[in-house]
Amino acid sequence: MHDLSSFRQNLDAIALRLADRGFTVDTGTFRSLDTERRAAITEAEKLRADRNAQSQEIGKLSKSGADTTELRERVRQMGERMKELDQKAAELEANLQAMMASIPNVPHASVPTGKSADDNVEVRRWGTPPEFSFAPKAHWDLGPELGILDFERAAKITGARFVVYKGLGAKLERALISFMLDVHTQHHGYTEMLPPFIANKDSFYGTGQLPKFEADLFKLEGTDYYLIPTAEVPVTNYYRDETLDADKLPIQFCAYTPCFRSEAGSYGRDVRGIIRQHQFQKVELVKFAPPESSYDELESLTRDAEDILQRLGLPYRTVVLCTGDLGASSAKTYDIEVWLPGQNGYKEISSCSNFEAFQARRAAIRTKSGKKSEFAHTLNGSALAVGRTWVAIVENYQQADGSVVIPEALRPYMGTDVIRAG
Repeated sequence: MHDLSSFRQNLDAIALRLADRGFTVDTGTFRSLDTERRAAITEAEKLRADRNAQSQEIGKLSKSGADTTELRERVRQMGERMKELDQKAAELEANLQAMMASIPNVPHASVPTGKSADDNVEVRRWGTPPEFSFAPKAHWDLGPELGILDFERAAKITGARFVVYKGLGAKLERALISFMLDVHTQHHGYTEMLPPFIANKDSFYGTGQLPKFEADLFKLEGTDYYLIPTAEVPVTNYYRDETLDADKLPIQFCAYTPCFRSEAGSYGRDVRGIIRQHQFQKVELVKFAPPESSYDELESLTRDAEDILQRLGLPYRTVVLCTGDLGASSAKTYDIEVWLPGQNGYKEISSCSNFEAFQARRAAIRTKSGKKSEFAHTLNGSALAVGRTWVAIVENYQQADGSVVIPEALRPYMGTDVIRAG
């Protein structure tokens, strides 16, 4: 959410930059709501001061025995008018807050202008896609052939966009989770958390999923609880309504959670395999940073996510998202895309974002140094999406005989160096 005073003072410039991301600010409605609200508050405050003065006058006149009937009626009418104005101001405030809650973050000046993912800008590549002496297979063929993925029985158990991992397939998923958490805690300085996998609506509001993106969520019937779509929600809200000591920033957390997404509006996209599931696993990085260094922290966080891919020997590229492809809460985002031979292209495996104060203002997360208090900057990134890393290993390390070699860094976690059928 935006700071109201700053938004008001820079409305036209903000509206122009938000137009770059395809969002139209209704500046007329904003100005009308804001002006009416401030006028109601100003009139109510003036009446309150006048009523207090009149009440004091009534007290003086009463002591002298003067008739105060007319003056008391005037004070009563002032009170009625004040109630009307306070109610009007509250209604206008609610409408204004609802409008402000729906307005996305302003892209950082370094974010390229564009309309879609086609306009994202590549900033670097690492590794070389493997060359095969045979036609490489996609994971949706390799997994069932190796007996480590079962789509049909998952559909029987639940429905479409679910999968059952089996045997070494399940162990590979578990190994990746442990490997990622170990690297981030032992080498990158993050503190591991295991948060709830269910969060309330206040938490979802704090990180920006509500109210705008409710259709993407799974809600628990009869409650204000939702299944989390990412660990970003519970971990960022860990400090909701709190003030952090600026001297202790940045604070870095990493967390494994399952993630649940309805994938509303994604029908027809990535329908095969496990690229886009209703339930998947992820290791998430979350940072709370001082405003002056949050962009340095974004670069560091992105490198931490890339490090996982480098240790696994998986080729990838990193792109900076253009304005039109940016998430609503983000001021700047890097996407890391891993090479998938079975699909002959790069596929997103991580998004690393700086939200600046956008989430912290919604969640009331402040930082204080001496007498200076301000909203913290929040950042997060997948490091990594576990299922997509699983896919990348199976497809990049496949062999001519249908087996899959385990990357050296994972072998201590797997207890084997190859996955073979049977």
